[in-house]
Amino acid sequence: MGRAILSSDQRSLEIVKQWQAEGIPQQLYPITRQTLWTGHPVSILKWVQQNEPERYAQIGAVLMSHDYLRFCLTGELHCEETNISESNLYNMEKGEYDQQLADLLGMPDVLEKLPPVIEPNKISGYVTENAAKLTGLAVGTPIVGGLFDVVSTARCANLDDETKLNAVLGTWSVVSGITDHIDASQSLPFVYGRYAEAGKFIVHEASPTSAGNLEWFVNQWKLDYVKINQAVAQLPPAASSVLFVPFLYGSNAGLGMQAGFYGMQAHHTQAHLLQAIYEGVLFSLMSHLNRMFIRFPKADVLRVTGGPVKSKVWMQMLADLTGMRLEIPQMEETGCLGAALMAMQGVGLDISQVQALNNEMQVFEPNPENYAAYQTKYQRYQKLTEALNTMI
Repeated sequence: MGRAILSSDQRSLEIVKQWQAEGIPQQLYPITRQTLWTGHPVSILKWVQQNEPERYAQIGAVLMSHDYLRFCLTGELHCEETNISESNLYNMEKGEYDQQLADLLGMPDVLEKLPPVIEPNKISGYVTENAAKLTGLAVGTPIVGGLFDVVSTARCANLDDETKLNAVLGTWSVVSGITDHIDASQSLPFVYGRYAEAGKFIVHEASPTSAGNLEWFVNQWKLDYVKINQAVAQLPPAASSVLFVPFLYGSNAGLGMQAGFYGMQAHHTQAHLLQAIYEGVLFSLMSHLNRMFIRFPKADVLRVTGGPVKSKVWMQMLADLTGMRLEIPQMEETGCLGAALMAMQGVGLDISQVQALNNEMQVFEPNPENYAAYQTKYQRYQKLTEALNTMI
C-alpha cells in the first residue's frame, strides 16, 4: 500500500482549497465539530482517491498510527475513539461514524473501510505469538485502545476545570482545554474531540508551527541547544526588529503560507535570528491562545509540555508574552504516561498512586515589565502575517 502519510503533509492543499470554495467545511462543522486542513485523514484519503485510485481501491482498513500498531500486535482492527473522533468522519453528538459526512466529501465507500470504534481504556486484543517473537512482549498481553497524543498530554497535565489550559510544544503547537459540553453559541469554529473521561470533550487549537522550526535550523547550522539558550538569554527581551514566521511545516494564518524572516539589518547576528525563532514560535502559539480565551475566558494557568520546556529562557519568554502563570509537569514523556494510565484502567488496576507521581510542577511567573514589549512585537507579527496572507 505504500508509506503512511504524516499529519504535516500538505499534498492535499488544492483539495482543501476546493472544499473551502464549495462551502464543505461549513456543512461538516455542525456534525463533526472539526475544521478542514491538509493533514486531516479525510484530506489525505481524498488525495489518494484522486491521484492514486488503484491504491485507494486496495484499502482494507483506514487506521491511525496507534490503531495500526495495535493491529500489528493483536491482529484485531479497531479505531480508537479520541483519535478517530477528529477525522471528520465521526458525528460528535451521536458518537459514531456518519454516512452523510462520507457523502459530502465524495467518498461514500470510505465507511466500509473504517473498523469499529473502541474506547481508549478498553482491551482491543492480546499480543499474538508472532508479535511476541518480534517485540519480546509476552504472548497474551492485553492491549488497550490508547489515546490521541493531544488527549494524552492534556490528561497528564491534570486539567480539572476550565481555568487551566495545556500547551504542547513539539512539531505542532497545540493548546487544549477540557469541557463537559459543546458550546454551539460560539462564533469561532472550535475543534472538539472525545476525551479520555466519559462525558467530556477536549477543545483545542493547533498548527505545525512549533519547535520543529527550531530543529530545522539546528540541523542546518549544526548548533547546540545550550549555546542557543545562552545566546538568546543575552539579548534584551523583544528588542530586535527581526520577525520569524514559523511556517516551515504549515501555517495557522492562511493556506499555503510559508516561513521566513523579516526585519533583518546588517547589525543583526545569528543570536538575533535565534531569538526571533523563539519568539515566532510563541507568537504563533499566542494566536491559538487568544482564540482559546474566547472559549475558556476564566483560564489563567497554562500547563506546558513538550521538548521546549527544557529551556528556561523559552519558558520565561512564554510566561512574559502571555502574562500567564506557567506550570511545567516534572514527569517526562507525559504522553506515554497517559497511555500507561489507560492500560492500567483496562486491566482493572488502581491508577491513583501513579497519578500522584505527576503532581509536581515547575512554575514560571510572568514579568510585567516584559509583557508590554512582547505584546507590541506580537502585534507587529500579526500585521506581517496578515500582509503576507494577501499575497497568496
